[in-house]
Amino acid sequence: MVAPDGSEARDGSSAEVGGPPTDPAGPDAIAEIVDADTGEGELERTIGLSGGLAIGIGTMIGAGIFVFPGIAAGNAGPAASLSFAIGAVVALLVALPTSELATAMPRSGGGYFFISRGLGTAPGAIVGIGLWLGLVFASAFYLVGLGSYAGQVFLEAGIDLPVDPAVPLGVAFGAGLTALSLFGTENTASLQNGIVAVLLVILTLFLSYGSLDALGVFGTESTPERFFPPGGLLPVLQTAALVFTSYLGFAQVATVAGDIENPSRNLPLAMVASVLVVGVFYVVTVFVATSAFGSARLGEFGETAMVEVAREFVGLPGAIAIVIAGLLATFSSANASILSASRAVYAVSRDDLIPATASRINLQYGTPHVALGLAGGPIVVLTATGQVELLAEVASFLHLVMYGLICVTLVRLRRERPDWYTPSFRCPAGLAVAGVGALASFALIAFMRPASIGVGVAVMVTAYGWYRYYATDVELEGRFEHD
Repeated sequence: MVAPDGSEARDGSSAEVGGPPTDPAGPDAIAEIVDADTGEGELERTIGLSGGLAIGIGTMIGAGIFVFPGIAAGNAGPAASLSFAIGAVVALLVALPTSELATAMPRSGGGYFFISRGLGTAPGAIVGIGLWLGLVFASAFYLVGLGSYAGQVFLEAGIDLPVDPAVPLGVAFGAGLTALSLFGTENTASLQNGIVAVLLVILTLFLSYGSLDALGVFGTESTPERFFPPGGLLPVLQTAALVFTSYLGFAQVATVAGDIENPSRNLPLAMVASVLVVGVFYVVTVFVATSAFGSARLGEFGETAMVEVAREFVGLPGAIAIVIAGLLATFSSANASILSASRAVYAVSRDDLIPATASRINLQYGTPHVALGLAGGPIVVLTATGQVELLAEVASFLHLVMYGLICVTLVRLRRERPDWYTPSFRCPAGLAVAGVGALASFALIAFMRPASIGVGVAVMVTAYGWYRYYATDVELEGRFEHD
């Protein structure tokens, strides 16, 4: 590996900017080896535990609570809460193996990095390019939701616009957030921390009131409709596959592992805690929403259904509070996803699977400016389509493939025990958890719509075709100890 001063660092040694070589005695020491690309510089570790939690919680809580309840209830009725619970279980089964791998390989790229080092270049290329585009689809989905809530502001103000502003506003926010990420991850993380703190306060107050109302503490106890929809369990599983996009945030913490301080401690805490916290919020939200309205009517409200739920409980002040919270949540999701998408591009480029230009670092701000462009440009284009459910399911498909392969990677590394694999966190019952996590991830894909599966498969085939054309001479398996 070429150090910034032009010297070469081999066999685990490194040349740092302004410091001595690092002793590669463990995962944290290895993580300090310079992430050099072409001598342009390195990513700065500026995100602590609170920042990691903010990325995980902030990314997940936006879509899950403010965009999906109406859509999910329209598909699965009150059992949509079970759909979110199923998603949380799958996410937790993957978060634990991911935490172990992340403490052994705390680098930008997350699941891509783990799979490429554990399973080889071809699976790594498919997952790396798939992760990049999966985050692009997810970011576009979040931005459409952000545009919907921004448009709701005009409706609450009594301004009747000639066209639905959701898509154009989402496109504008996409361009703005990409530019914001260029000026440093500390700016992005600080913004994320503030948004999530305010958001959790609003949601806790609202859901506490809504739960008490639904239980009859205020007014009359709600009479719930039939829990399962007419189709039984099938719509519940289909809805779980759709809303799984809500649980992508924990993996995005691993994707920015190269920016995380003290990764051996902060990575597993941020990933597991964010899944648990957000999973509880999702289930309570669907309970409250379906208690306020029947699922059919809730489905008619679409992406901004929670505004009408709040209006039903406490009138205009509640509606305004949820509009503000929805803006913050979807903004937070899009903000974190754009950051993570750029880091996926950065990691793939560093490994020579795409041209090295993509991993150049802006020396003034310490951010991968080319990678941000390669993430932000496609995000803006997909946001312009406005296809909410398709964007969400394709993002889920590509991430579920990665999650399944992450679990397979853990099984292989546990069995082969390479010398360099020394995680500071070990997944409890690792082989069993990883095995079930892989099966659950792949099985959930079967319940997606054919169009979403088709787009996801097309992305994977294209990624493999690119690998065969451009990177067949790149060998990544086991290439961690020499980075």
